[in-house]
Amino acid sequence: MNPQIDPSYVTKTLKNLIRINSINPRLSPDGQGEAEIGAYVAEALHNLGLQVTTYEIEPGRVNVVGILKGTGGGKALLLNAHMDTVGVEGMLGDPFGAEIREGRLYGRGAQDMKGSLAAMLGAAKALAEADVQFTGDVIVTGVADEEHASIGMDDLVKHVSAEAAIVTEPTDLTLCRAHRGFIWYDVETFGRAAHGSRFQEGIDANMRMGRFLAQLDVLEQELRQRPPHPLVGPPSLHAARLQGGSEVSIYAAHCLLQIERRTTPGESEAQATAELQEIIDQLQAQDVTFRATVTPAFQRNPFEIPESAPIVRHLAQAMRKYTGTEPRHTGQTFWTDAAILADAGFETVLIGPVGGGLHSAEEWVDLQSVHDLAQILADTALSYCQTAEISANTF
Repeated sequence: MNPQIDPSYVTKTLKNLIRINSINPRLSPDGQGEAEIGAYVAEALHNLGLQVTTYEIEPGRVNVVGILKGTGGGKALLLNAHMDTVGVEGMLGDPFGAEIREGRLYGRGAQDMKGSLAAMLGAAKALAEADVQFTGDVIVTGVADEEHASIGMDDLVKHVSAEAAIVTEPTDLTLCRAHRGFIWYDVETFGRAAHGSRFQEGIDANMRMGRFLAQLDVLEQELRQRPPHPLVGPPSLHAARLQGGSEVSIYAAHCLLQIERRTTPGESEAQATAELQEIIDQLQAQDVTFRATVTPAFQRNPFEIPESAPIVRHLAQAMRKYTGTEPRHTGQTFWTDAAILADAGFETVLIGPVGGGLHSAEEWVDLQSVHDLAQILADTALSYCQTAEISANTF
């Protein structure tokens, strides 16, 4: 008998998850981290008969891994969701209330991404209770810190391996095959401090940063005019933070600009950095007193998987079978842990529930879509972990 989802279990689990404060402590002083929610997930997986391991990455910051063992010899599939959320300041109503209204469940993390976590647990329950055999392992993972620096996923790939992964970030039940990456830059301009009355001695670093910003605006507009990636659109950038000078009556000796550059699949850090360095070179050629540097401070790669990849075909088949319609292939403009999995060699795709209000005052998830996601994940896992390959000719 094929796996059948228990909707009441999925809904109850989601409500329990919402009621746990798992705010990322790097983002909010009210954040409790993942220890409590990790313990809940670990117990739930243990009760379903999975082999469970909890990895403490930092005090109060944990990953949870549950393995539903196959009979051996087949491909392993990893299901993933992050357990942390952003903060709750300014939210309407009780952010931990898990209130259900007109088919929507409200609360912090409802769509991003405790609905997905509940769906994964529902899929694991259906697979564990179904009278079917599969050869490959199904690995259910809840990770820490995706909302900040992804220390959870960085650690997970050191301990777990599988041929493929499904990251259940919210996609409104579309089959997501790509997303953008990002690079954070520090741009510094250097002047010479002097009394505000002595213009002959002072060199204004802030004014020089203004010249850079004017040219950065030109680059930003040009980026958005480039031929867009078919799934994620064009690249972009924004000037995020600006800091310079010490006192009103002193020429600024230093100015710091922090930039975020969103990259599309196929773009490299070297290419993006060269575009910024070209602006600096041009400004230096125009004025020998112009001094500036650009430094990549942190980056995450973009992600893309081809439509022909086996895990994409298995997921598409499960979606087609369940919904009776052809799945819509999409891309996302935001970054996810899928890029880390892909860089580590996991064949990776994304699908998540329908909802709204991510990181905002009123977050919600459509309950039916959470149940739908659970069934699609169970059917995909059974297909992928039972079968060595699906031929493209099947479709």
